[in-house]
Amino acid sequence: MLSTLRNAWKTPDLRKKILWTVFLVAIFRIGSHIPVPGIDTSKILKQVTEGSGSLIKFYDLIAGGSLSRFSIFAIGVGPYINASIIMQLLTVAIPKLEQLQKEGDDGRKKIQNITRYLSIPLSVVLAWAVYVTLHNANALTDLSVINIIVILGTLTVGAMFSMWLGDRITVRGLGNGVSLLILVNIVSKIPAMFNQVASLKKTESIDVVQAALLIVGVILVLFLVVYLSLAERRIPVQYAGKAVGAKTYKGQSTHIPFSLIGTAVIAIIFAMSVMEFPKVIAQFFADKSWAQAILTGKYSPFNESKWWYLVLYAFLTIFFTWFYTEITFKPDEMAENMNKSAGFIPGVRPGKQTEIYLEKVLGKISLFGGIFAALIAILPIILEQHTAFKNIGLSGTSMLILVSVSLEISRQLKSQLIMRHYDGFLN
Repeated sequence: MLSTLRNAWKTPDLRKKILWTVFLVAIFRIGSHIPVPGIDTSKILKQVTEGSGSLIKFYDLIAGGSLSRFSIFAIGVGPYINASIIMQLLTVAIPKLEQLQKEGDDGRKKIQNITRYLSIPLSVVLAWAVYVTLHNANALTDLSVINIIVILGTLTVGAMFSMWLGDRITVRGLGNGVSLLILVNIVSKIPAMFNQVASLKKTESIDVVQAALLIVGVILVLFLVVYLSLAERRIPVQYAGKAVGAKTYKGQSTHIPFSLIGTAVIAIIFAMSVMEFPKVIAQFFADKSWAQAILTGKYSPFNESKWWYLVLYAFLTIFFTWFYTEITFKPDEMAENMNKSAGFIPGVRPGKQTEIYLEKVLGKISLFGGIFAALIAILPIILEQHTAFKNIGLSGTSMLILVSVSLEISRQLKSQLIMRHYDGFLN
């Protein structure tokens, strides 16, 4: 990775992209430290770190602490991410959107524009939800109508500006802009995690051995995430030779690569949302008995202190891994396209048998990826419940995001370097 960056810096076009990326990311990080007026941030920090569930903590993590500081980018790119997920699901359910997706770049651009417009009402809804949370936490220093409008307007505009910055990075910088902003936000939280561990050591809650075991465990998990992110299941495909006019094309062999944990992040976010949504609703009515039953009830499936919470969380993660894998790869369309291109899997008949074979392979991959994602999701909860490492912000999901985005940027840099070397050779 370092050698790739060094070679990219020597190339004028890529150096310009790197500088643009750094400049736009710097603007985003500066904005994440500009607070929204009329807010008692000390109560927000306590609400996020102590009183909130895993979903709020995860949003604060991918926002780089902007939510706990309640900056103008407090909700950041969250609405755009939610809009992208919703559009991806609607593409499967609505034939017109599915047809747009098949139209190539023009169709994808139209879907992307719809996603941007959808993120606007989602930003307003999320800003209102944050305002209700502030009100319940008594964190508002000014309850005037003007201050409420300022808070809602600032959060909405901040989310739109974050989306725009992400688009600018995609166009003029490196990699996917939104993913890169999330990567930078997560990296910005790492020093705070080390500081939290150091403070636990000073208060003698942990000793040197426990801290060393934690660091070794994090390194091992990170190594495993990197290894599985690079691993893939390759299905061989043979294309028959064909004659087009006076030309005859020979057959060729290739393969279809399936990532083992490519859908792990989305599956964990889905499962986390399902587990936390009832708790978020219950917090709006904290004085009601039914709300307390959901939050702290002895038999509540949403009570994190109970073992069945972890079981349900893991089951939902495995289910959403399978579900998202199925709607992403679509075995029936893959088999149909392969048949139209005169391609076949050696030892498998084209058509329905190929579809069945692909479904079996994807089922095994989704089961393996789901189990791994479930372990990654529940390990931080177990760590907080049974050790002294509480509220330090460790998350297996953040490791998955860090690794996947870093690998994608590295691949893009390498491909652009190779392309420029070919251009120089041909010229």
